[in-house]
Amino acid sequence: MGRRVYVGNLPFTTDEAQLRAIFEEGGRHVEAVKIVTDRDTGRPRGFAFVDMTSDADAQAAINALNGREFGGRVLTVSEARERPARGGPGDDRGGGRPRRGGF
Repeated sequence: MGRRVYVGNLPFTTDEAQLRAIFEEGGRHVEAVKIVTDRDTGRPRGFAFVDMTSDADAQAAINALNGREFGGRVLTVSEARERPARGGPGDDRGGGRPRRGGF
């Protein structure tokens, strides 16, 4: 179990203080809150990551908040998964745009 928790189906009006408050209910301790925003518009994308101070607090938050109604939506709360490595131009893992023509 990790300390980073994924929170999905957030209302687009949710701010970091509100999210921190519900995660700290019951005496849990939050280290950091990151609401993910659209790169181009800056608007929230409806999900966030919350870093808890311990594995136990992370598991307690998942148990308490997954399926809970918040702002008219039912939250999806789970252990965050690591993002898979993504290739890009010049990346030795084969990512990026294929070359056209030639050999």
